[in-house]
Amino acid sequence: MRIHDVSVPISAKTPTYPGDPGIDISQWLSLENGDSANVTALNFGAHTATHIDAPAHFLRNGATLASLSLDKLIGEVRVVEIPANVFEITENVIEAHCPAGPTRLLFKTRNSAFWTEETDEFHTDYTYITDGAARRLVANGIELVGIDYLSVERFKSDNFETHKVLLTNGVIIIEGLDLRAVDAGIYELICLPLKIAAGCGDGAPARVVLRSYT
Repeated sequence: MRIHDVSVPISAKTPTYPGDPGIDISQWLSLENGDSANVTALNFGAHTATHIDAPAHFLRNGATLASLSLDKLIGEVRVVEIPANVFEITENVIEAHCPAGPTRLLFKTRNSAFWTEETDEFHTDYTYITDGAARRLVANGIELVGIDYLSVERFKSDNFETHKVLLTNGVIIIEGLDLRAVDAGIYELICLPLKIAAGCGDGAPARVVLRSYT
């Protein structure tokens, strides 16, 4: 089986969603400075790079990251490739490109090309999922959905309806995937977020890999 790492590396050049904490990675201890070990200090938000959104991200009293079942985060997944001229994933796009099958879907869109850039620029024109499409995904029995940029939601949404529709119905959201090197098809998903016990439980960065069945 071939393993595809679809996680975005975290560095000072990794874009962050406007308003989220920035990324600060510094040397806390250093062998070169005479310390007994190298120790790196990490400071960034829970929704940095490739990450999980738990219901608590947008829902008052929503389920926290620690309560999410790993059963949903590991298993068969379909990677769906959306044409490059599509800027919003609508209900019609779901009907045209998402056949029945796995209850986990990852959308490979024009967004993945953004990860080729060596800059921390945030693209506001990313392809996103409409609230109508979110409702169709729920109706189709989808339990997990992922997308290849930092939000499933339209930039500067005033109601965050896409998030709320998915999270209210128990759909786990993975954001910030890098699917450039992955073809459309069926894979095994392994998505393991950091086990963060403090905070609001709204989400966490994750290492996400896909395993080919051939």
